[in-house]
Amino acid sequence: MAETRIRFGILGCANIARKVSRAMLLSPNTTISAIGSRSLDKATAFASQNHFPVSAKVYGSYGGVLDDPDVDAVYVPLPTSLHLQWAVVAAQKKKHVLLEKPVALNVGELDMILAACEASGVQFMDATMWMHHPRTAKMKEIISDQQRFGQLKSVNSMLSYVGEGDFLKNDIRVNPNLDSLGALGDVGWYTIRAILWAHDYELPRTVTAFADPEYNESGVILSCGASLNWKKDGKVATFYCSFLSNVCMDIVALGTKGNFRVHDFVIPFNEKVGSFYAVANSEWAELLLGCDPEPSEFKIASDLPQEALMVREFGRLVEGINKGEGEPEIKWSIISRKTQVIIDAVLASLKNGFVPVEVVY
Repeated sequence: MAETRIRFGILGCANIARKVSRAMLLSPNTTISAIGSRSLDKATAFASQNHFPVSAKVYGSYGGVLDDPDVDAVYVPLPTSLHLQWAVVAAQKKKHVLLEKPVALNVGELDMILAACEASGVQFMDATMWMHHPRTAKMKEIISDQQRFGQLKSVNSMLSYVGEGDFLKNDIRVNPNLDSLGALGDVGWYTIRAILWAHDYELPRTVTAFADPEYNESGVILSCGASLNWKKDGKVATFYCSFLSNVCMDIVALGTKGNFRVHDFVIPFNEKVGSFYAVANSEWAELLLGCDPEPSEFKIASDLPQEALMVREFGRLVEGINKGEGEPEIKWSIISRKTQVIIDAVLASLKNGFVPVEVVY
């Protein structure tokens, strides 16, 4: 029996929506029912250029999508400053919400979004795609293996890229009125999520921003980093995020018995295979001429791109709720909120002279 196709509406024509709309068409249990933009011409062109089904409706407003009875769920790739308004309205209209990251400007805004979703009984999920790749599950298996990995001691994550063309002047991610979190919200979200994921979402006790972050003339963060401290078992973590450095997407996790590293955790170099390296019980080779054993490369195949796996999982959850067979999966709300809490703590440390900030959930 064919799976029920959850009908998505898309709010806006952001560039990332090209990738996610492709995923909706690749996923076996989702489709695109509507798209809305402030410009009807723009929405029409977007639907055509991205091969939407001929049945997909096109609206010259976001509200048109939310009022459409043939839309089960919405994907919201709008600028972060608009998330609170439109995610809350979507939830109130009983539409399930797949929200681009960063999900909000601060945890107070996110709490209002989550409260609206809970009140309406709709599913919330942020669009952090790498969480859904089968490689991520395999890495978690290794990091959780006490015999091979031991106790987690340190995680370092980095994500950077240099925006093309006039990115640093005109992209929404450097506009204080649209995405005031800048690099911290865009690429920092991933690095912070990687650290929390490695720690089974146990929050650190303190966050301390690194000195000398870089800002544009409008005060938007272009690069920054921070250290996270659990104040137990010697566990620490660091991250760096930037719009000013060459592409880098690394996680390095160190345990008392092993370690692993991945060089493309956000966007796999090959969408069909995700690789990473891990090693256990390393020792120096004779005369310190190397290490034994050498790290092993793991290659994890995926039948669908990670973004399609994300929307497939979201669609599965939505179908269960719509059929009365399940409740919204709250783990996604919890994970999003913890990520946002750390972003807020980094901002507080940046604004207060790089002092340690206590993490309050």
